[in-house]
Amino acid sequence: MNRKIVLAVASALVTAFVFSMAFAAGGEGNARKGKFLYRKNCRSCHGKTASDLSPATKTQAEWEALFADKAKIKCSGDWTIKEKDLIDIYSYLHGYAKDSPSPAKCS
Repeated sequence: MNRKIVLAVASALVTAFVFSMAFAAGGEGNARKGKFLYRKNCRSCHGKTASDLSPATKTQAEWEALFADKAKIKCSGDWTIKEKDLIDIYSYLHGYAKDSPSPAKCS
């Protein structure tokens, strides 16, 4: 097998494992840090207003499904974000989703 393919598959498996462990642990990332990272890394491409992309634009299940298969996210190939930081961003988005106990009103 081509070395690049092997590395890509290994990376995908590690990423899936890290996220599955985070989901199993209830998304044990740091949501406060995730909010900062989200604003720094995501809002620059996905709009400046809360209605463009915010935690409240999706349900908790939708955020979980999206992060469970990051290949479905069009911009994921351009990410330079560490896995721990992605877990923090996920914790923020999931924790303040539109069906959460405390949905985000403004991001």
